[in-house]
Amino acid sequence: MADLLEKLYRNNGLDRGELIELLDMLDDDETMRNRLYRYALATRMCMYGNRVFLRGLIEFSSFCRKDCLYCGLRRSNGKAARYRMTPDDIIACCGEGYRLGFRTFVLQSGEDVWYTADRLESLIRQIKGSYPDAAITLSVGERPREEYERFFRAGADRYLLRHETASLPLYKRLHPDASFTERIRCLRDLQEIGYQVGAGFMVGLPGQTNEDLAEDLLFLQSLGPDMAGIGPFIPHSRTPLAGERGGTVEKTRTMVALTRIMLPEANIPATTALGTLQADGRELALLAGANVMMPNLTPTVHRPKYALYENKICSGDEASVCLGCLEMRIRMAGFEVDMGRGDSRRFLARQASAAGSGAQSL
Repeated sequence: MADLLEKLYRNNGLDRGELIELLDMLDDDETMRNRLYRYALATRMCMYGNRVFLRGLIEFSSFCRKDCLYCGLRRSNGKAARYRMTPDDIIACCGEGYRLGFRTFVLQSGEDVWYTADRLESLIRQIKGSYPDAAITLSVGERPREEYERFFRAGADRYLLRHETASLPLYKRLHPDASFTERIRCLRDLQEIGYQVGAGFMVGLPGQTNEDLAEDLLFLQSLGPDMAGIGPFIPHSRTPLAGERGGTVEKTRTMVALTRIMLPEANIPATTALGTLQADGRELALLAGANVMMPNLTPTVHRPKYALYENKICSGDEASVCLGCLEMRIRMAGFEVDMGRGDSRRFLARQASAAGSGAQSL
């Protein structure tokens, strides 16, 4: 296994069979997992130093038209407490976040059909008009390409759309009213339009194997996203997967580290779900290659209702308190806070290349 790990770290090139073999061995060898974490941290330090980018997260609607089996917001959960923030509410959250120093706002929701393309376009223009130096990240699910183009022209900079799993049978089983082909169409459209694009997957899904996780890693490598979100599956009591075992911090941390080595220039968050499973889960992810955290700017009255999973941490903390806590945790883990836009190195390289090409054509 040491040879495979060295090959991955030095050459960033393992085939599917080798990745599966490596994953099997990592499951059983703590010493090798620790070596993997050191390699991933070294890669992250080379790319981003000891900075941790902070994004202000605004979860603005818990309504969703989809029925994904693992999600507490699924359409069939009739007991879910639903809410929908108004555009003015969202803009007010951005104002509070800007005052606190945030220069990226992540607007996330279920797939809420009330938020039409017209409403979202108008919202983006208002936020960008008030805070032109801030980046806007959207995470509102699958939309037609024409809508993605409208949002981009209005000023949206980034788009998060986790692919969840690259295993076609597993994807079909977990998403009864969705298509993996459509998901990939969305990701490709977003890249072609010019967004900084985020994909990612869950770890510990029922029936998931190391073969499936190898497919996830290879899919991310072929896609080349600017961001990769990797978090543990946490069962929700009001979903069909309520009785299943969830993912673990250690396995998720392993996948974060492998993703960092295979996508050295990507932004990778230390997810709130990891902190929910274990008090220092997010710090452990930072030490395994993650470089982003997303404090919550959503009003506290709404946060418990945005229950993708249950018992999420920080649901009752005001934004300033949440920020202060995270800053302390980040520094205690040996890193420094960066409140700026935090664009990915992949994106910055594309910008530099485009600028160079433009200069040569003059």
